[in-house]
Amino acid sequence: MVVRYLPKVEAPVQFWYPALIGMKIRIIQGDITKVKADAIVNAANKTLLGGGGVDGAIHRAAGPQLLQECKKIGGCATGQAKITSGYNLPAKYVIHTVGPVWKGGNHNEEKLLASCYWQSLLLARQHKLSSVAFPAISTGAYGFPFEKAASVAINTVKKFGQQYEYPREVIFVLFTERDYEVYKKKLKI
Repeated sequence: MVVRYLPKVEAPVQFWYPALIGMKIRIIQGDITKVKADAIVNAANKTLLGGGGVDGAIHRAAGPQLLQECKKIGGCATGQAKITSGYNLPAKYVIHTVGPVWKGGNHNEEKLLASCYWQSLLLARQHKLSSVAFPAISTGAYGFPFEKAASVAINTVKKFGQQYEYPREVIFVLFTERDYEVYKKKLKI
């Protein structure tokens, strides 16, 4: 396994994890709205009309055209995903997915969270996107325990990478150093 480390200087901290088939997994600590990828994933609410956290940041960075397009496509069910243009973002597309609210773990939360990642990756594959960047879906206001969510995210992406050729690169973008360290530990790098 080859691991590439780039120190914190103007660029975010990064590690590479060669996954399966042709997919690479990269983790970075930084702001998802600044990531150069074919698509970034928005941890959206069901209306897709913006909100707090990652959702609000993506809508602000993309500009008002994103909101207008989201109004046209309607909402999105929990565990599903929809795609829009990226507008003023470095990413060409935004894939919006609605994660589950944590209710103690007995309401299919893990299955719904895995579906968020899977459905987002399927959209990326359908559009032949080479790279897609994910935030930590459902771990903010929706209260999903972070370590459990990280395991679901990593395992789902690895499983997808065993079956499909696209996307070729998945980037997990973690906002805090603590969150970054959790992913680094779970990827064993």
